[in-house]
Amino acid sequence: MGSFSITHWLIVLAVIVLLFGAKKIPELAKGLGQGIKNFKEAVNEEDKTDTKEIAAAEKPETKSETKTDKTTQNS
Repeated sequence: MGSFSITHWLIVLAVIVLLFGAKKIPELAKGLGQGIKNFKEAVNEEDKTDTKEIAAAEKPETKSETKTDKTTQNS
């Protein structure tokens, strides 16, 4: 009683086709796929910028930067 049989799935599929029409279902699936793709790209893009910001914050000063700083302070 708690599980769906193949007959239940066929009835659900028929109701969906009746509600949305046969042409709308592929369009809905395509839109859903593009939305998921855009979401993943945005998450990956944000992770990359966060990683760059963290790396820049943790980057130690190089010797050339400290020499430049000392010479500008003496002037």
